Amino acid sequence: MTEAPMREPTFLVLTALAATPQHGYAVIEDVARMTDGRVRLRAGTLYAALDRLRSDGLIEVDREEVVQSRLRRYYRLTGVGEQRLAAETARLHRQATLAESRLRIRRTPGEALS
Repeated sequence: MTEAPMREPTFLVLTALAATPQHGYAVIEDVARMTDGRVRLRAGTLYAALDRLRSDGLIEVDREEVVQSRLRRYYRLTGVGEQRLAAETARLHRQATLAESRLRIRRTPGEALS
């Protein structure tokens, strides 16, 4: 059975955690950077997503530390999360490749994308 396509915020959170474990605020900043500010996750949305991703087994707590009397929790991808992100990346790549090929067919010789 094929997995349902991932929602963009989920994809971006997993992508942010693919390189290195991060705490929530760092994930918010990383997602904004990756999307040139187009996607700005709110804290409530992010932490609900992190809880869901943890319960789905896609991420886990890497470590915790206290910073200015507040608990900072770092998250990392699990093996299952890495596999799921890789599968979604491949799906998106196939879709983009299909779109590119159809756009090439549509263009007449010498016509460029504007």
